[in-house]
Amino acid sequence: MNSPNRACPRFTVAIIAGGQSSRMGRDKAFLELGGQTLIERVVAAGAGLGQSETILITNKPDEYRHLELPMYTDVIPGKGSLGGIYSALARATNPAALVLACDMPFVKTGLLRFMIAQLDQDTDIVVPRVDGYPQAMHAIYRKTCLAPIRAQLDENRLKIIRFYDKMRVTYLDEADYAPYDPEGLSFTNLNTPAELERARRLIE
Repeated sequence: MNSPNRACPRFTVAIIAGGQSSRMGRDKAFLELGGQTLIERVVAAGAGLGQSETILITNKPDEYRHLELPMYTDVIPGKGSLGGIYSALARATNPAALVLACDMPFVKTGLLRFMIAQLDQDTDIVVPRVDGYPQAMHAIYRKTCLAPIRAQLDENRLKIIRFYDKMRVTYLDEADYAPYDPEGLSFTNLNTPAELERARRLIE
């Protein structure tokens, strides 16, 4: 593993505010937790990481103007989270983008810094794994991923990690990120009212 203090390539922080929130029954991004909305918590965790820009991918820009971030709609609408990642990379002005979903309220800044430090010229993706499964919406992607993602979108194969086997991937397993997030809470995303209540109990 690279040292967290090492200089890293230029990168963008891209927050994906998409999804239908159908199981929650209302827009997840604006649910309140600990006095902040979920998206405000993610924006705060992703601030000050050394990025030259933070952008928001959303198809409802009017609802997010208060965040005062550059906003972009999906390049190819209706392609889910993979389409959001593709849009983030297409819009980013840097060679890489740290992609975060808007419904992950326990994102840890220290872990994000550690991930950024693992990005080098020989790496296309840096992604943590939980029980061996990549956390694809809490990951760093280089623009080298654009072509394989586009090919997958064109075939309407929307499972994100399907293209990983074509890329140079640095996986971070529990032992790697435990110093920054021993309980793995960073990868908690809220889809249902019950999950929201559990998160509120954790905050309390």
